[in-house]
Amino acid sequence: MTALVLSAGGMYGAYQAGAWRTLADVFRPDLVVGTSIGALTGWAIAGGCDPDELVDRWLNLEAAERYRWKFPRSPVQGLLDTAPLQEVIQDVYNSYKPRVSFAVVLTDLFRLQPRIFRGSEVTWRHLAASTAVAGLFDQVRIDGRLYSDGGLLATVPLWAAAELGATKALVIDVLPEPPGLIAKTFVSAMRRISRFRASVPEDLEVIRLSPPKLLGSPREAICWSRANAERWIRAGEEDAAAIKHSLANCFERQ
Repeated sequence: MTALVLSAGGMYGAYQAGAWRTLADVFRPDLVVGTSIGALTGWAIAGGCDPDELVDRWLNLEAAERYRWKFPRSPVQGLLDTAPLQEVIQDVYNSYKPRVSFAVVLTDLFRLQPRIFRGSEVTWRHLAASTAVAGLFDQVRIDGRLYSDGGLLATVPLWAAAELGATKALVIDVLPEPPGLIAKTFVSAMRRISRFRASVPEDLEVIRLSPPKLLGSPREAICWSRANAERWIRAGEEDAAAIKHSLANCFERQ
């Protein structure tokens, strides 16, 4: 089984849209696995979203351009009011239904363990939870459990694809490192505390596509701008074009 695996990365996810527009005609995954922003993009891809339409969505994401500050009333609430962004997530969820297997990874906040949801289990709230950056966005309660950003414990959910049976995978990782010292310190601390350790079989065949360095500043990872989206989409297209031939050869037997 061949998987498309999409990483966390906030607004850097525009790179994934550009890469997919380049590679969609040579790569047909049996499974799409995403976490954080990769879950939202992955839902659209699994649902048959036209690559140009996906790019257009990224070029018109004004809901994430700026956020109103709010005072959190509990430790599980964030500093930013993301109500407009929640509407975008609901629209993406309602606009597509997976045509291939889809899975999303969330973080169970109190257990500090990742959890995979797939198929009919997934609601728009699961997509929202997977993108809920701790401290900035409200954490999401589902069936009595509190869930957080799916990329907190593992930026790339390749381990989840392997657990679901993937033998080959294309990984589009837009977050080669946490964006900024605060994020890096927090993520490192959470991963040290958690008992979870991502494990991938040695025989899993993987092609990885990633920018050579961080695409932008920590603020740019949270707040959308059209100029950034255009630049990152182009970067994704260019980097994907460089591997397109080898990707087609690698997965030609899929």
